[in-house]
Amino acid sequence: MTSGAPNPKKKPAAKKAVPQKAAQQKAVPQKAAAKKATPKKAPARKSPPEETPAAQATARAAVPPPVPAPPFDPAVPRPDQDRLLTGTHHAPHSVLGAHPAPAGGTAIRAFRPYARAVTAVTPDGIRHPLQDDGNGFFSLLLPDPAPATPAYRLSIEYDGTTHDTHDAYRFLPTLGDLDLHLIGEGRHEQLWTALGAHPTTHDGVTGTRFALWAPNARGVRIAGTFNFWDGTGFPMRSLGSTGVWELFVPGIGEGELYKFEITRPDGSKTLRADPMARRTQVPPQTASIVTASHYAWGDADWLAHRADTPVHEAPFSVYEVHLASWRPGLTYRQLADQLPAYVRELGFTHVEFLPVAEHPFGGSWGYQVTGFYAPTARLGSPDDFRYLVDALHRAGIGVLMDWVPAHFPRDDWALAEFDGRPLYEHEDPQRAAHPDWGTLEFDYGRREVRNFLVANAVYWCEEFHIDGLRVDAVASMLYLDYSREPGQWSPNAYGGRENLDAVAFLQEMNATVYRRCPGVVTVAEESTAWDGVTRATDSGGLGFGLKWNMGWMHDSLDYMAHDPVHRAYHHGEMTFSMVYAYSENYVLPISHDEVVHGKRSLVSKMPGDWWQQRANLRAYLAFMWAHPGKQLLFMGQEFAQGAEWSEAHGPDWWLLDPAYGAEADHRGVRDLVRDLNAAYRAHPSLWQRDTTPDGFEWIAGDAADDNVFAFLRRAADGTPLLAVTHLSPTVRPDYRVGVPDSVPAWTELLNTDSAVYGGSGVVHPDELKPESTPWHGRPASLTLTLPPLSTVWLRPA
Repeated sequence: MTSGAPNPKKKPAAKKAVPQKAAQQKAVPQKAAAKKATPKKAPARKSPPEETPAAQATARAAVPPPVPAPPFDPAVPRPDQDRLLTGTHHAPHSVLGAHPAPAGGTAIRAFRPYARAVTAVTPDGIRHPLQDDGNGFFSLLLPDPAPATPAYRLSIEYDGTTHDTHDAYRFLPTLGDLDLHLIGEGRHEQLWTALGAHPTTHDGVTGTRFALWAPNARGVRIAGTFNFWDGTGFPMRSLGSTGVWELFVPGIGEGELYKFEITRPDGSKTLRADPMARRTQVPPQTASIVTASHYAWGDADWLAHRADTPVHEAPFSVYEVHLASWRPGLTYRQLADQLPAYVRELGFTHVEFLPVAEHPFGGSWGYQVTGFYAPTARLGSPDDFRYLVDALHRAGIGVLMDWVPAHFPRDDWALAEFDGRPLYEHEDPQRAAHPDWGTLEFDYGRREVRNFLVANAVYWCEEFHIDGLRVDAVASMLYLDYSREPGQWSPNAYGGRENLDAVAFLQEMNATVYRRCPGVVTVAEESTAWDGVTRATDSGGLGFGLKWNMGWMHDSLDYMAHDPVHRAYHHGEMTFSMVYAYSENYVLPISHDEVVHGKRSLVSKMPGDWWQQRANLRAYLAFMWAHPGKQLLFMGQEFAQGAEWSEAHGPDWWLLDPAYGAEADHRGVRDLVRDLNAAYRAHPSLWQRDTTPDGFEWIAGDAADDNVFAFLRRAADGTPLLAVTHLSPTVRPDYRVGVPDSVPAWTELLNTDSAVYGGSGVVHPDELKPESTPWHGRPASLTLTLPPLSTVWLRPA
């Protein structure tokens, strides 16, 4: 060491031991230093003072010898071990997997409970046994530095078997920043592609990526068939403030069962099905199933032309079906072999399925949903359900399904207090508890919950090609005081009873579905006078395409239930619907709700003997098909089933067995429904102007004493169709009906009293020419013979 070089072993304080004289001898004179200086440079640095050997020895004696660093321990630190063992670690990837060691090597740590030994196998085939640190923890220190994504495998030895796999904790997250941003904003319109379980290839390795939203959880682990339902060794990582937990598990794929083990804020554990599961076990089993679709659709032509004509200006006749009981025991694929042919034969344009999403209790008919993203496994796989929808489309039949965003059941393996606190339900118990069904209402004010539901609506339309969503129980969503007494609810910010969060949700759902899915229609089951249900959202409406006309249904059924001798006093119940017919875009529903729980089947609601009951039913159906609005009829009612519907055994198909004595009576009603649909679809007068007043004219709306209703329907080009309904059990000859003078002759299009339907056969086989006798405010009139309990349709000859 030269006398001018600094000694790295000396402390700065040792310079004080240098003799003052020696320091002065080496000092640079001020004058000389000044000559070397330039205006733009810093002053020259002084050289260290020279030390004498004695001084150096004294300084060395004052410096303690260096203490060697303790050897690096690659084991998982004890605090992290405790958190991993208790399921409360939010960042397991930060300690497990491969990490740089301080001395430049690589620490590999594994957490494999019940393993006897763990070995890391590097890409060159070299095996590196990990040391057993106890409690299922294993570790290893390799001398080489770790690459960014080390590609080692783990060979795990258990009693009697060895498992070889990639280490789940060496992978980067499978969700990107955009997904997390959209989830955090509540705007991920394809949420099912980000959350849930997805078989995938990640960094060249096949496996399944799991993601879950559980913001209140202290930790989340995955339990399933692949780890014998012990999730201890499969903790997920939390991805920032979004509340999303994620883990890619190599080597597992489709068919694996799984659930999420969640550590609640209080430290307790709960095992939950995946809210985003796209396949489930068959109830009463409750596990979620890893799945992917491999279905090849064949309905491209249907989808390409679905939006050609707005639904309001198109024929729309719906056959409502409970899939599990239409033909009990049939799977989705077996239904696909029978249902399209039956619906096509009867001429319906659409089918509507009672809720298809998974539900634990079959007696709820699907209206208490636990698996919002999974078609019920009772009838087959998700691809099997796709096959059914595809078959209907290829038969030219649209598919609607009931969708239930109003509430969900309290099952402790599903959504209720999902991560230990109210999450999907409202945090206010009064707002959360549905008073009628013992279920929980969604918290529509929480953006992630709205996202869950809006994306779910899009999911069914995009993934299963559903053509329409009938939204159940809208009224229960819209009103804070729905089925609640004073003191059981709190008003909104403006002092009203409207649920403003639900309004915003429904508007967002409708706007999103219509934007993303051309040709799809949303239908509201809304039973109040809420203004603007089918008005566009940009005009302040809820944005639905159609609304069930519950008022028409109740009023008309009440009228039909009266004995004909009393009907004159209730005439307004059949005409009142035209007072508000154009306030919304309506569907006329005779649904499942009207033929269960003591309400009797449709034909059994009718008065009189068996002949009169069937005649009343036939006349009512033809009145319904001619009335402005679209039609919906529940299964079994098309052939006059006498018994109420039961989900246990479905429609009474034996009534159509030729060996049954009264088979002709039931087949006659079914044939009428077929012919109603055929005539309806063939004549735009009956559907083209359903939503505008120029499509309807009363001819006789006040003939109460005669029990007669007569009106015109008009197509866009003005072509008329005359419907006359006579609901007395007597024949009325020479009954004069006013008509426009622009039609030179009329011919009978349909008569419900025809003998082929089981009627008395009072028909008009010849053309009917108007007389110039003014009647009913029209310049001309027809003289008809009105059959008993009948509806007659006349068209221009």
